[in-house]
Amino acid sequence: MELSLIRLWSTCFRSIFYISTVFFLLTAGGVYSHSEYLIGLGSYDITGPAADVNMMGYANMEQVASGIHFRLRARTFIVSEPQGNRVVFVNLDACMASQIVKLKVIERLKARYGDLYTEKNVGISGIHTHAGPGGYLQYVVYIITSLGFVRQSFDALVDGIESCIIQAHENLRPGSIFLNSGELLDAGVNRSPSAYLNNPSEERSKHKYDVDKKMTLLKFVDDQWGPVGSFNWFATHGTSMSRTNSLISGDNKGAASRLMEDLFEQNTAERSHSEEFISDEIPRRVSSIIENQDSHQELLELASYFQSQPGRPATRISSSVRRVRSALRKADMPGFVSAFCQTNCGDVSPNVLGAFCLDTGLPCDFNHSTCGGRNELCYGRGPGYPDEFESTRIIGERQFKMALDLFKKASEQLQGKVDYRHVYVDFSQLNVTLLKKDGNSEVVKTCPAAMGFAFAAGTTDGPGAFDFTQGDDKGNPFWRIVGGILKKPDKKQINCHYPKPILLDTGEMTKPYDWAPSILSLQILRIGQLFILSVPGEFTTMAGRRLRDAVKTQLKSSGNKELNGEIHVVIAGLANGYSQYVTTFEEYQVQRYEGASTLYGPHTLSGYIQEFKKLSKSLFHDIPVQPGPQPPDLLDKQLSFLTPVMMDSTPDGDSFGDVISDVPKNLSLKRGNDQVTVVFRSACPRNDLLTEGTFTLVERLEQKDKTWTPVYDDDDLCLRFKWSRPKKLSSRSEATVEWRIPESASPGVYRITHFGAAKRLFGSVQHFTGSSSAFIVT
Repeated sequence: MELSLIRLWSTCFRSIFYISTVFFLLTAGGVYSHSEYLIGLGSYDITGPAADVNMMGYANMEQVASGIHFRLRARTFIVSEPQGNRVVFVNLDACMASQIVKLKVIERLKARYGDLYTEKNVGISGIHTHAGPGGYLQYVVYIITSLGFVRQSFDALVDGIESCIIQAHENLRPGSIFLNSGELLDAGVNRSPSAYLNNPSEERSKHKYDVDKKMTLLKFVDDQWGPVGSFNWFATHGTSMSRTNSLISGDNKGAASRLMEDLFEQNTAERSHSEEFISDEIPRRVSSIIENQDSHQELLELASYFQSQPGRPATRISSSVRRVRSALRKADMPGFVSAFCQTNCGDVSPNVLGAFCLDTGLPCDFNHSTCGGRNELCYGRGPGYPDEFESTRIIGERQFKMALDLFKKASEQLQGKVDYRHVYVDFSQLNVTLLKKDGNSEVVKTCPAAMGFAFAAGTTDGPGAFDFTQGDDKGNPFWRIVGGILKKPDKKQINCHYPKPILLDTGEMTKPYDWAPSILSLQILRIGQLFILSVPGEFTTMAGRRLRDAVKTQLKSSGNKELNGEIHVVIAGLANGYSQYVTTFEEYQVQRYEGASTLYGPHTLSGYIQEFKKLSKSLFHDIPVQPGPQPPDLLDKQLSFLTPVMMDSTPDGDSFGDVISDVPKNLSLKRGNDQVTVVFRSACPRNDLLTEGTFTLVERLEQKDKTWTPVYDDDDLCLRFKWSRPKKLSSRSEATVEWRIPESASPGVYRITHFGAAKRLFGSVQHFTGSSSAFIVT
């Protein structure tokens, strides 16, 4: 009895403290200056197909989606002068942005809004998760492992991006933007330190760390509602989830977004404009259900009345109506949107414990990241090693805590023009003028795209196969022959890329259509004293520093009195398209993975710096720029070899949604320690992606009227939806739902519910649902 009273008081105290914390967060704002912008934010589901589709990032044919860790989203902000320019920035829980996706999004926006939103003022960036569906880029080399183009992946992105921009457009209201930055020390390490050390010592001495530790955050404050969102940029790879993971996941940055948004969304108290206190407390789900302090035995008896329900028909919107977060938001209140964006993460790994050999446990070779001369056994370890889900949570939580601290202290208000510049540049033959040490200059050229041998070696985040190694500047005769079968590079191409030994001459491979991009999108978005550089690749730490410094120097030398104060320059990586890596000239000489993946040769970075300086100059002198050569639209040429879903079936006498493996009778679980697993008869998730819905729910019994209230769904990190077939080509399938009961769960009676859609032989789709027997949590 005493323990029950202590637990009751403890629960009440935690709930009151949490609600108070969130209230102050929602009312955070301080004394704000008069707003000079219109701001609007939006968010939409882009999870895509959760089955059968190869994941984008590791290029591992065996990494095929088979469920959901938590959902993926597109998040956007629009900033507009009341009667002038506007800019749009979209952050995707995807491996990278796609050139063809952006082209089609812009077509839709033009059809809806005319010339209000174009390729010039819309920027789209990816967080670089390696746990999202692939097949949505238009160049051959990026869709080989996905068996070609995947229309569902593509459509989910185009639809989601368009929808979140529409939301943001409709939410445009007077508001202010505040900026803050700070150092986050324990969320990234350099995975190619030997290449970094090849940069000049005098340059390295200017920096305390061999990766960027700076997070830059924007805080969006609506004049009426107060804080409505935050976007930040920080460099760390989306590789906390490994190359063997098969659950769709936003990785560490997606997890950070979920934590930040949940902290604000779980309390819908009226937002005002006063700021008093913001806690660093990690968000906890506080049930809206009043706890009934029945005895353990009484709860067991209550749970025994609710046995598993057989599978039954459902409507298409059943899961959307029941999903948790749709019930948390007031209809007249803008939802809080928080994006954790990617920047120059090229050589930055979230596996902060270092890289070790699986066989010996010893550190991998420093220069080549090998174990006994081979790369396959060298893996980086995250802070939750050996649990990749825990590593994802920890790195996400570290970014979340840093963002929350910056958010509550943000005081520098963005003021000034909203503007933008955009250009397409052909990087396969760009003339680049280099200034020599003697003051003279020379003109060099970039090269048609090509990938080096070390590309196939992979990285410590996801090693490759065979006998490829990082740091290989010679190549292998056998693999030269293999690569030459596709396209043998000529002497000019070999010399242009030197010292990179060419494995795949992708820039000169055009059958059945282009294997790699040549025309790239370069863009600057300006909001007052902030300048966002959208780049279609992964810049290494030092490459990013050089680009930012060059642009900042160019802006400061413009003589524009408007920028007498601080100028903030951030890089939005993997934006508006994808062209792999960009290293410094010195790092390129080492030919680790990043150098071998720098497509356009040793002068790629110099080309970027030259063209961004031109854009910066045109921005401040208000000079229009020529659009450059238009990139190809290869959508009609795409090929797909992914087998469609023919039909779903169940054993005779069974129904879709039936429980195969139920919870044990009289099951009693403890918060923070236990896990419950239920298995259902299911159907292929490709039949209906359940966009803005959920494949599974944890429901809690509201004892007053014996109704079930959703408390967790497949967008929660504690709930995992796993889908499988007993045999590869079988029409039967199962859904396994695992709930790791968090410490914050309320005691009570619970059950697990599954939603899905089954395809009949002649193409019709039947939606279904089913629920487990009840169990108790104490």
